[in-house]
Amino acid sequence: MKRKKRHPYPEELGGSLPGICWLLLLLFLLFPLSGCGKKEEKVPPQPPVVEVAEVTQKDVPVYSEWVGTTDGIVNATIRAQVQGYLIKQNYTEGDVARKGQVLFEIDPREYQAAFDQAKAVLSQSKGALDQAKAGLSQSKGAVEQARAALEKAKSEVAVQDARWTTAKATLGRVKPLAEQNAVSKKDLDDAVGMELSTRSAVDAAKAAVDQAQANVVTAEAQVVGAQANIAAAESQVIGAQANVEKAELNLGFTKVTSPVDGIAGIAKAQIGNLVGPGSVEELTTVSTIDPIKCYVSISEREYMRAQERNTTQVGKVPLELILSDGTVYPHKGEVAFADREVDVRTGTIRVATIFPNPERLLRPGMFSRVRAEVGIKKAALLIPQVAVSEIQGKYFVGIVGPDNKVAIKSVKVGQWFGQLWVIEEGLQAGDKVVAEGIQKVRDGMVVNPKPFVEKIQAESGAAQKPEAKPEAKPESKPEAKSKPKS
Repeated sequence: MKRKKRHPYPEELGGSLPGICWLLLLLFLLFPLSGCGKKEEKVPPQPPVVEVAEVTQKDVPVYSEWVGTTDGIVNATIRAQVQGYLIKQNYTEGDVARKGQVLFEIDPREYQAAFDQAKAVLSQSKGALDQAKAGLSQSKGAVEQARAALEKAKSEVAVQDARWTTAKATLGRVKPLAEQNAVSKKDLDDAVGMELSTRSAVDAAKAAVDQAQANVVTAEAQVVGAQANIAAAESQVIGAQANVEKAELNLGFTKVTSPVDGIAGIAKAQIGNLVGPGSVEELTTVSTIDPIKCYVSISEREYMRAQERNTTQVGKVPLELILSDGTVYPHKGEVAFADREVDVRTGTIRVATIFPNPERLLRPGMFSRVRAEVGIKKAALLIPQVAVSEIQGKYFVGIVGPDNKVAIKSVKVGQWFGQLWVIEEGLQAGDKVVAEGIQKVRDGMVVNPKPFVEKIQAESGAAQKPEAKPEAKPESKPEAKSKPKS
């Protein structure tokens, strides 16, 4: 018996509807009836809202600006004057160091011993000098005694010579009488004996004079020798004194002091290091930073112009210092001096400027910009900085005409003046430029202009642009991209 074919899915479909009905229902769901929906109408886009600012005209100062690097008035490199082991650091790195303050200490024992030894040698030398002086006094006394003996011997010669003269006279009288037998022979013999005796006494006295003179010469030689001994002893004392001073100086060098008031840098040597004059690296550096110098390099042409202004201007030109974060340093500076020569490689001359630094905010090696007012630009055209766009080194602005259509135009820019930008060429006073919303506009697009809400204010303290880039006309009117504010 043939089995009857059953309709598919009878349980799910309930088993009550024929298959054709379900097929029609499926087709209805897959292909809905056309013409049931109503076609939506397209709404035309509204003109984009932009903020416009009017080109203003006023006198603005003209600035020149140079990149500079700060440096201390004095940068004292601290090195060890004697060799030894570093045993102590007595200062706080980065803190103020006063002149004469002990920064480091080197082991002083060796130099203390050398100092004590030098003092002992000096004492010995002074003792030898005292002995030499005493010997000189004795020699001088001997000279005086020898001279007194010489005078006495000379007096004795005179006495004996007088006696000899008397004896000779007596003999001269007695001898003729003896020949005439007027006197006895004894009287003649006595007269002859007296004459011989006095002659011998004279000769002896003269010999004594010669001896006394020799004694005087010997004593004077001893004086000269004693004076030479004193001179030698004095030389030894001077040498010993010099050794003491040197030893004392070396002992003092074991305490490394700051030669100036300033900021002490990070220590380059550690405790226990062997340091000395032969060390390649210094111990630290102390910089005097109040006031502080800032070195800039200016062109030869700028230097010549500055010299011309100095001949006509009274007083020095005040300088402003712009720090790396864009803020203006509160204290004004001035030019200190210019270098002796122009660098032949760059055509620039190095100029040192000085700024007060009572708060010690500035430190050596900081990047900065130095700015000086060099004149006044009359009737300068000013627009907000945000209104200028840069594309491949060319500058553009969007000008909104009376019909609210935007025209993208190339301009030549000058310096920045606060939040404004000086326009050298391409605009006229009264033109309206797109200040906000430049990204939304195209050349020839109609816009809905609104007043620029930001207050346009010229601040002399803001950063300026050194020089304007040359004007360039675009080949096609591209979409302007807003230049970010600096």
